[in-house]
Amino acid sequence: MRVIDEKGKQIGLIKTFEALKKAKEADLDLVEIAPLAKPPVVKIIDFGKFRYQERKKAKAQKKGVKSSELKEIRFSPFIGEADYNTRLERIKTFFEEKHKIRLVVKFKGRQMGSKKFGYDLLKRINDQLGDSSVIDMEPKFIGRHLTMVISPTTKKGTKTKKENKKESKNAKTKNT
Repeated sequence: MRVIDEKGKQIGLIKTFEALKKAKEADLDLVEIAPLAKPPVVKIIDFGKFRYQERKKAKAQKKGVKSSELKEIRFSPFIGEADYNTRLERIKTFFEEKHKIRLVVKFKGRQMGSKKFGYDLLKRINDQLGDSSVIDMEPKFIGRHLTMVISPTTKKGTKTKKENKKESKNAKTKNT
């Protein structure tokens, strides 16, 4: 096995019992760092210190990752104005917390005959949110639910997908 000493200096290829002997002489532990390598790599270190450093690394990696949740808000295609305003305020509070939101318009029974109202409702929500939201998933039907996913804009200079599409179309027409 390939052995590395406590200072990080490579000792070389040594048999297992010799590596254990060197570790005991240094009053340290022999820790396998890369078991799948050919030959396996071991290091002569204090095992308690090694575990502490590994936990510290894992904690630092977790700290950098932001856990963004996907919140869901349900609507009816014929929702009352007060309920609509309440849900709109809830969307704004989720945006402040930087969460993505799945907007779901749930159709019941004969409401399936008037799908247009669901699309109009989602368009109205998107218009009222203005530049503070970006559409991640366009409205589409999944069973009896009309679903759309939106997320908050991260910076003031961020453009929505629609604006980017319009700009690219305008650039193409100017070039021709």
